[in-house]
Amino acid sequence: MKKKYESVSGGLISANIIALAIMGLSKKIPVLEHWVLIFSAFILLPLFMGIVSAWCWRNLGMKTRALIGYSVLNGAIAILLSFLFLGEGVICLLIVSPLIFGFVISGAFAGRRMFRKNDTTLNICVFSLLFLVFIADLFSDHHYENLVSDEITIKASPEEVWKNIVAFEKIEKENEFWLFKLGMPSPVEATVEGYYKGAGRKCIFSNGYVFDEKIVVFEPGHDLTFDITGQPRDPEIMGHIDILRGQFLLKDNGDGSTTLTGKSWYRLYIFPSWYFDLWARSITRNVHLRVMEHVRQLSEKQ
Repeated sequence: MKKKYESVSGGLISANIIALAIMGLSKKIPVLEHWVLIFSAFILLPLFMGIVSAWCWRNLGMKTRALIGYSVLNGAIAILLSFLFLGEGVICLLIVSPLIFGFVISGAFAGRRMFRKNDTTLNICVFSLLFLVFIADLFSDHHYENLVSDEITIKASPEEVWKNIVAFEKIEKENEFWLFKLGMPSPVEATVEGYYKGAGRKCIFSNGYVFDEKIVVFEPGHDLTFDITGQPRDPEIMGHIDILRGQFLLKDNGDGSTTLTGKSWYRLYIFPSWYFDLWARSITRNVHLRVMEHVRQLSEKQ
């Protein structure tokens, strides 16, 4: 029994030491620095962790339920170590956790099949394929940009709405979006240096972070467009996403109401994009809606 638990712990320790070493090394070597946030880190590395653990557990006759349970524990340890030693933020780790758990479990099942058959040729092929995919991904161009657009109807004229677009007073309403409730910064106020093209603008978030902006289109009652010139260097944001541009468009509906459209352009540095863009779109949309609902309340009150 003691030997069994030593083998279980050995699989957990070995997989996490190897993963932590690779992640730490990638942060120290300039050519590998960007790899931490790309496809390999959140898919190939968890797969490899699962395979390493499966090799350590190959003689235990582990049942499916136990394999899944220990793999979840394996992923949880990896997430904890990333927080303690690699400086990853809590929200970031929460977002990547489904990938880590999913691929650690997948790697463990793949490894169990590989080592149960003791097929050397299969093992060599699998590891060679993982290595080739890692190399190909490492030197691939990782560039992804997207646009998120949302609109609401406000029962006020474009002129009234415009007064609350360029700058607006502090948002007092409690957060409704669950990530904001967990501590992700949410927008609370916007200030402006002047009401003209080229003026500086600031979007202030709940923890004091400030996005510095420059107005590039200023058409009262119609279009406010601004480029992002400075962003907070928070661990949850830095190296993950850059907000490039924001825009508010106002359309007179001809019945005393206005359609307000909010748009944001952003660039992702974290891959696979199909997964992380789901989160980026959701977060951006909820930033939009928090600001736009505040503008609606102010405009309709006036």
